[in-house]
Amino acid sequence: MVRVGIVGIGFMGRIHFLAGQRLSGAKVAAICSRDAAKRAGDWRNTRGNFGPEPGQVDLSGVKTYEKLDDMLADPDIDLIDICTVTDQHTPIALAALKAGKHVLVEKAIALSPQDADAMVSAAKAAGKLLMVAHVLPFFPEFRYAAEVIRGGQHGKVLAAHFKRVIAKPDWSSDIGDAAKTGGPAVDLHIHDTHFIGLVCGVPKQVFAVGTVEGGAVAYLTTSYLYGPGGPAVTCSSGALSMSGRPFVHGYEIFLERATLLYDSGGTPLTLLTADGKAAQPVLTGGGDPLSAFANELQAAVSGVSSGKEPDLLSGTLARDALVLCHREIESVKTGKPVTV
Repeated sequence: MVRVGIVGIGFMGRIHFLAGQRLSGAKVAAICSRDAAKRAGDWRNTRGNFGPEPGQVDLSGVKTYEKLDDMLADPDIDLIDICTVTDQHTPIALAALKAGKHVLVEKAIALSPQDADAMVSAAKAAGKLLMVAHVLPFFPEFRYAAEVIRGGQHGKVLAAHFKRVIAKPDWSSDIGDAAKTGGPAVDLHIHDTHFIGLVCGVPKQVFAVGTVEGGAVAYLTTSYLYGPGGPAVTCSSGALSMSGRPFVHGYEIFLERATLLYDSGGTPLTLLTADGKAAQPVLTGGGDPLSAFANELQAAVSGVSSGKEPDLLSGTLARDALVLCHREIESVKTGKPVTV
């Protein structure tokens, strides 16, 4: 039985807690929060952009800690699940690794590539797993695309366009704060750079145009430059729309012998093949975001049980995704292509 301790009970901490109730071979054994009300189960102020309405949570059988050091000293905790604001990820992860715990940390891995490198190095030195919770490959439509591309049954990627657009969030003041989260070009867009790195690899250069609000890049469109013979990949992502605009993400992926289409705003996953046929692959877990998070946490639990890092939760892949975001931000602000 893998025993999980969640650090940080905000929106994402609540989602991880709920997803943790669906785990096999593991349980949420403890939570850590400085907020006395949250330690008492009052989670009404953990609202986000999806999931059930927050309220009172039954914490019977779950240890509650006010101080991180006390949780890290608990020998009954195997995996520390970090769900705090991004600027706290690095010190908490380093402390947990030093205490001999495996770590799962919410995206983004850190604010800076240097901090991400320190975390990856610390995990290797400690002989523990550093896993980063990039949930996108666990959503059915993205899982299918990744499996098709990595399996090669329809040939290599020739070109692709990804998008991820939300209205300016009224549920989080942190997303626009570059000092806490990196701003939308990190906190939101890193889903895209992680997936692009997973299925297309890391490009040689990036060229991005975008808008800057309060020092943070709020919206950008990026070309990922792989050089001659590489795929033509672009992405548009940001939090610029007026309220009322529902969240949408999706892709058009052009393979040698097939095309994949998906838009959460209205186009179901569709596979177009060279014979002119259009099929909608059968997916499991669609429509319930908690299923994706449960599958993500289950992968982390399997990693702890086996001692092997799950490739979808790779710390190095997460670090590369963060580097891409920073290079794109630099490109937006300088108006020039930037070498990765």
